[in-house]
Amino acid sequence: QVQLVESGGGLVQAGGSLRLSCASSARIFSTYAMGWFRQAPGKEREFVAVISWSGGSRYYTDSVKGRFTISRDNAKNTVYLQMNSLKPEDTAVYYCAADRTHDLDSDYTPRLESEYDYWGQGTQVTVSS
Repeated sequence: QVQLVESGGGLVQAGGSLRLSCASSARIFSTYAMGWFRQAPGKEREFVAVISWSGGSRYYTDSVKGRFTISRDNAKNTVYLQMNSLKPEDTAVYYCAADRTHDLDSDYTPRLESEYDYWGQGTQVTVSS
């Protein structure tokens, strides 16, 4: 069983920045694609960003492109989400998720919830206007 623990959430004013971290217990963390999702009050959980197992591919939902950056440090078993120019509509619980990559010749970046094997408990991000 892989455990994922998010941290770094909090309250920030619009235009501010936060960096989320997700620490993994996976023995072979480097073979997992890692994604970030979020769920705003009253809304369904949505995809935010993903980074492939190698770090060579990244993908973002349109609403965060140019503002958010996903990265990973395989030596620390950790994935990050740097969030800049935050907006009130970014307010949500942010979840990280892990998807085991079975074909390491591929730099696949999963974007559907159903593709992910493990989930963290989430961290709250609140952006005030």
